[in-house]
Order: sequence, then structure tokens, then C-alpha cells
Amino acid sequence: MSYLALARKWRPRSFEELVGQEHVRQALVNALDSGRIHHAFLFTGTRGVGKTTVARILAKSLNCERGVSSRPCGECGACREIDEGRFVDLIEVDAASRTKVDDTRELLENVQYLPTRGRCKVYLIDEVHMLSAHSFNALLKTLEEPPPHVKFLLATTDPQKLPVTVLSRCLQFNLKRLPAALIAARLQQILSAEGVAAEPAAVGLLAHAADGSLRDALSLLDQVLAFGAGRVSEADARSMLGTVARQDVLRLVQRLADADAPGLMQAVAELDEFAPDYATLLEALAALLQKVALRQAVPDLAEDEFHDPAQLAALAARMPAEDVQLCYQIAILGRRDLDLAPDPRAGMEMTLLRMLAFRPAGAGSERAAPSAAAAAPAAARSDQQALPLPLAEATAWPQLLARLELQGAARQLAGNCQLLEREGNRFRFLLDPRAQSLHTRQQEERLAAALGRLVGATVSVEIEAGGATDTPAQREQQARDERLEQARAAIERDPNVKALRDRFGAVVQPDSIKPVG
Repeated sequence: MSYLALARKWRPRSFEELVGQEHVRQALVNALDSGRIHHAFLFTGTRGVGKTTVARILAKSLNCERGVSSRPCGECGACREIDEGRFVDLIEVDAASRTKVDDTRELLENVQYLPTRGRCKVYLIDEVHMLSAHSFNALLKTLEEPPPHVKFLLATTDPQKLPVTVLSRCLQFNLKRLPAALIAARLQQILSAEGVAAEPAAVGLLAHAADGSLRDALSLLDQVLAFGAGRVSEADARSMLGTVARQDVLRLVQRLADADAPGLMQAVAELDEFAPDYATLLEALAALLQKVALRQAVPDLAEDEFHDPAQLAALAARMPAEDVQLCYQIAILGRRDLDLAPDPRAGMEMTLLRMLAFRPAGAGSERAAPSAAAAAPAAARSDQQALPLPLAEATAWPQLLARLELQGAARQLAGNCQLLEREGNRFRFLLDPRAQSLHTRQQEERLAAALGRLVGATVSVEIEAGGATDTPAQREQQARDERLEQARAAIERDPNVKALRDRFGAVVQPDSIKPVG
């Protein structure tokens, strides 16, 4: 007994059955019902989104024995023959295998003759971008002045390769990639009609793996049905697709939240025993981090079938939002650069370690204790930094700033401040007005926390805008200016430069001089 693949069995046979391409369907329905039917249509889009399917439905609408309409009957001889692929007046051509100009001329020789069986002779040319330049020239003449009984339906995944002269003579419809949620819903409908029970998470995995192609999703569904002996389970889908279990990805993010480098390396070592696809693993890691970020921004976001709401809420509470964003960015960049790593596992390990290395200073310290290996050095640093600070003039602020654990905007804020006074654990600063945009409550709190870690006590910080005249940033700028002036003076004194001026009339461009070191 022959088996009909799901992608063929469930191929749409009418515009009503077409999924996810409403903008194309509406335009074609209106054209057919109003009788304003162009002679050439170009359908573009990635593989498996319905280009040739739409073209065949259009051919059926034009040749239905009950009349031209957007609702072909599907029962007459012409409709059945088109569905079965044996309608004599629907000429389907694979341009990839017929690229020569002679092939195109031979094809177009019969354009002038009336249709044998139907109302219109329809030429469906798939992957039309594969035609040669000479073939396009041969086709162009017919597209300019086609006989009234001929319609051209062109399909391509790469419309940029088509000559503009061809594009200008066609009505172009771009079929979009289908969202995973829509593909999952369609798969669930088909499974229900087939009487097959399926785990929602498994259907979701297949929909995501299809990457916007419903045809690919149906092929994957056929494959998992064979793999699981008629069942569609999450475990079978993950095993077939080579994806990592959700709990493994969750464990990685939990250890990232804890800044647990040894635990991360142990988790990777355990996963490596199953030869995972590390690119897919980083993709899954980024997907989980994206869900955590969404949960932080929109706590009442609708749930999905992949992630436990309680686990997402726990991670959202444990990880600062900036940590989540940083880890997400590093994950997608690490996936891009995985082929450049010495080996995939090394690339995965370095990506995870990079997430820890570039975390904001002090991130995670309030959530997790340091590992035993790092406890002694951390304690030594804490003892050293907890020494009471000497009561010094504002002149001591640059040296004090150098000892603070500050990064990013908080360090820029501190660098543009002048220390006015310190009374016990109270610090008063004057902020350069040009850096006023850096002054936010969050950055002020980060500065206070860093000072507190330095003095070993809780401190209060007051920052007021004013005419700061002695900030670390101003000192650094002054030092840079002095080095630049010294460099320019050295150039002016250089005998070689003097010789070039005297002999050739050379002119020194001051802006091109940069100090070394």
C-alpha cells in the first residue's frame, strides 16, 4: 500500500485552505472575481511557503469548467487533472534544469497555439531566476505581447537575479515566511484530522525547526512519526532534531545566574558525552534568555509550551536585566563565531566564560557565595579594600576612583565628579554639567555601592550639578592635551621635518599628530 506524504496530502487545493498568505490570497481573489487578471504573475519567497501551490490554485481558478472565479469547484475534470498534475494545458517547467536558450525557445514555440483542453494555457516556471540571460531575452518578447489565451506564472526564491525588464512586466507577490505559532497551529489541525495525539512541546519544536516553511514542517512531522512509530513526543522530536533537553539549557542559565564557572564547565562536559549540536545549544540558550528578559519587562506575559512559568519567574528575579541582555548578546555572537573556534566544545565553553568575564562589577555577589576556589583571594581583596579611607582633599579623588569596582556609565559618572567633602560615610560630589545626562538614580546607587565595598560600610552619596573644575575626567583630558602639545613640539623640532619643509615646502597637518603611549 503506497503512503502519501503529509506535505502532498495536505497541500492546499483552494484559496480558502491557504495558510498565512492573506495579502496574496486577497489580491488574487479580487482579481479573479473582478475579471482583472494580469497575463504574468511572479511569486517570490523562501522554500516551502506556497509559491507553486498558489500558482496551481490560480491555474485551477482560470480553467475550472464552471467558470473563472476565486472558488474553483475542485470536482470538474480540469480541477481534478490539475490537482493530479496531468492537465495538458498547465505546462510546469523547472528552470534549473532548462537553462539554455534553446530550451526556452522550444518551450515558447507552442505559445501561439490555443489550449487543448482548458480555457487558458498556463506556463508555470519554477525557480525562474536560474534561466540564462539569453533565455530571459527569449522570454521577454512573449511577456511583452502574450496571446490572450496564455498566462505566465513565475516562481523564484531569489527575485534579485531576475532582470528588471522581466520584473516590470509581472505582478509580483512576495509570500512571507510563516511564524512558528501559525505553523504549530496548522500542524495541530493536521494531527487532529489524522487522529494522532501529539505533545504540544513536540509540535512547537517542529514548527521552530521548519524555519518559516510549512512544507518543511510537514516533512519533519512525517519524519518524527516514523521515528516514534506513530507517536509525536517531545523526547522523540528532540532526539530526531538533535536539540538539547530544556532542563539542560535551564541548568546552564541557572549556573550563569550563580556565576558558577566550575559548574558551567561540568555541565558542558556532561552534555559533550551526547555529541550535541553546539550551535543549536547556543540558540536554545539565547531563546531562554529572551524569555527571561520578556518576563522581566512584562511579568504578566502569556505562557508558552516550552518554558515553565515558575522557572522563568525565578530566573527573572535572580538575574539583573543588564546581565540577561549581555548574556543574550554574547550567546548569539558566540553562535555566529562557533566555526572559528578550535572545536565546537571550546567555542561553547569560551562563550559561557565570556558571559561571566564581562558581567558588570559586583553582579551576582548578592545572590550567590563565591566558590571555594575563589574564597581565599576574594577574602584577601575584601580585607584590603575594607581599610578605612584617609580623610584627604578632593585632590585624592582620582586615586580613590582607581580603586573602585565600577564600569560603564557609573564609572563615567564618577569620573566627571569632583569630591567636595567626606563626613564619615557621607560623600558630597560636584558634577560637571556637561555630564548631567549620566546622573541617574541607578548610576548613583552603583557609585554608593562601590564606595561602600571600598570602605567596608554603608555610605550615602550626594551629587549636585555645578562648576566642577577638578574632576578625574578633566585631569585626564588635560594630560592628553599636554601630551599632544609635546608631540607637536617634537615634530616641529625634528630635523627631518625641517628638511622636508625647506626642500619641498611641506606643511605639517596638526590634526594628524597623535602622541605615542
